[in-house]
Amino acid sequence: MRTWPAPAKLNLFLHVTGRRADGYHTLQTVFQFLDFGDELGFVVTDDGRIARAAPVPGVTEENDLTLCAARLLKKSRGVTKGVLIHLTKRLPIGGGLGGGSSDAATTLLALNELWGVHLPIPELATLGLKLGADVPVFIHGHAAWAEGIGEVLTPVEPEEAWYVVVAPPVHVSTAQVFADPELTRYSPPLTIRDFHAGRGLRNDLEPVVRSRYPEVDRAMRLLTEFGAPRMSGSGGGVFLKVPDADRGWQILERIPKPFTGFVARGLNRHPLLVASDK
Repeated sequence: MRTWPAPAKLNLFLHVTGRRADGYHTLQTVFQFLDFGDELGFVVTDDGRIARAAPVPGVTEENDLTLCAARLLKKSRGVTKGVLIHLTKRLPIGGGLGGGSSDAATTLLALNELWGVHLPIPELATLGLKLGADVPVFIHGHAAWAEGIGEVLTPVEPEEAWYVVVAPPVHVSTAQVFADPELTRYSPPLTIRDFHAGRGLRNDLEPVVRSRYPEVDRAMRLLTEFGAPRMSGSGGGVFLKVPDADRGWQILERIPKPFTGFVARGLNRHPLLVASDK
């Protein structure tokens, strides 16, 4: 059975620039992938059933985005085949690292091939948007400057730096963070040039999350000893740029339990795109 990667992502910054009439918030952010993440395997079946090979702790079948993605593609294209999905989960749930969105995107990319659907990438990304605003960037497969609700993407090439990533033992609710009355909702828009110059970059969600989730605040304070950490997405995962992998592991060894983490390098292309070039 072929293994398909579902990489983590970082939001190198995240600004909330407004709120639409439908309640969704408009954003500016830069997505970059990491060379660490979940892995999936798919066994195509003839019985039409969509199922997972084993339960995923903390994820019900109704909320499993791999199953949702498979069902969405099957229904949209009238596919008669089924699939058994094997998921090796390495990314924390609710960690702001894109685990569920990345799993959904990899499922769509894999089944688009394995089921012989062959939807063009832009159409597949539009389908993926129904599952979450972060799904399209994983389908397009390039580090990107993102606007709108996160789906308007412009490829960018940030430094492929090394990062130490720390995951607090907490599941942050994205919906609750965006509903919080203390959230900054109208940051002035930036330009891509501002990003490359490092001007005014922060995560607007961070103050709310740190005030509501003490574990995230502690993770930030632990990493502040070694540099200037930032929170990814709506948290609680936090990350710190480091000069190399060795330094990242040295820092991680000094982070106490129950915090977990990993060291990874930024990637500007999804591992599936890199593999397709070989």
